[in-house]
Amino acid sequence: MITHKFTPYFHHYSLFVLPFRTYTKNTSTTSPQIINFFTNSLGFSPPNAQSLLQRLPGGGLKDLNNPKSVINFFKSLGFSDTQIRNCVYNRPQILSSSIDKTLKPKIQLFQDLGLVDFDLGKFFSWNSELLSRNLAKTIVPCIDMLRPIMDNDKDLVVVISRSNWIFKRDPEKVLKANVGFLMECGIVGSRLSMTLKRQPWILTKNVGDLRELVGRVLEMGFSAESTMLIHAIHTINSMTSETLMRKFRLFRSVGFSEDECSFLFRKMPVLFRASEEKLRVGLLFFMNTAKFDKEVIMRNPTCLMYSMEDRVIPRYKVMEILKSKELLETPPRFVKVLSMKEDVFLDRFISSFPSEAAQLLLAYKERSSKFSEQSEVQQDALHS
Repeated sequence: MITHKFTPYFHHYSLFVLPFRTYTKNTSTTSPQIINFFTNSLGFSPPNAQSLLQRLPGGGLKDLNNPKSVINFFKSLGFSDTQIRNCVYNRPQILSSSIDKTLKPKIQLFQDLGLVDFDLGKFFSWNSELLSRNLAKTIVPCIDMLRPIMDNDKDLVVVISRSNWIFKRDPEKVLKANVGFLMECGIVGSRLSMTLKRQPWILTKNVGDLRELVGRVLEMGFSAESTMLIHAIHTINSMTSETLMRKFRLFRSVGFSEDECSFLFRKMPVLFRASEEKLRVGLLFFMNTAKFDKEVIMRNPTCLMYSMEDRVIPRYKVMEILKSKELLETPPRFVKVLSMKEDVFLDRFISSFPSEAAQLLLAYKERSSKFSEQSEVQQDALHS
């Protein structure tokens, strides 16, 4: 290092006195070297490599020794190249992490939960944020709280995978409080573990918001013991009150009473998570084309959840052909036909009629443009 004293009174005489300068050797890896590492060693495209460079802590890497060691470490665990790329792209700072002090302890924790080889890589490629979370203060307390609740470690991993937001919440103030409240509501034992497995987001809500949400559901006629309670909570949480009311109004517009709408909601709350358009098209078809009474829909609300294009319309067309040709001795109820598995339907209503099979199969595979046009007319009438 070469240093020269800076004297303000003589700064014009630079031939004799130089201003203060410090010469240091730049030991950081240059940007082109990093870009080259990202593209050649990890398989990133140049634009993604440039994006990664900009997101690196400090804007670069001191050298490539540690990043290469991190990559080799992941490979030794059985991570695929794609999984490694996902981890690095989502959390580029892990390239500077200590393998022994930071990465290994976290990896070991999830190996103890039963994750190995490709499954371990798959887990971290989707949850790479965990590699930069504090192990002692965040990850371990959350797992210690959830592990006794879940039936097994496999289910625990499912909960974590489906909502890694739980690691952003205080284990004591939020997670433990929400679990305690659910238990107060009577959701305990296997019901609690199943609830967390299916709806892990519930753990991340502020306890006050969760209490208010459950209160709204109970006001709609659900009991704490109802197996549909958690589905209703999910439905209410997934939309505004106005959206739910619009869906209720849609049912009322085709003849359902307020009590019947509430009955449908209690019977199958997941139905109301379907879009308004899907519900509208389904109601128009079943009540106007298939001639269902509303009582049939109330007993079988699942029919509104089936795909109109892939299941309902194709099966309806096949059944209409068979009835028009009087090939069915006793035509089954269409609502029952809808519930059949694909292979059962094909075997019973297409393969069983070899002389008509070609026409039936064509009708089954053909998209119903006629129904689409008919539906648009009916929708216009509904809004007029």
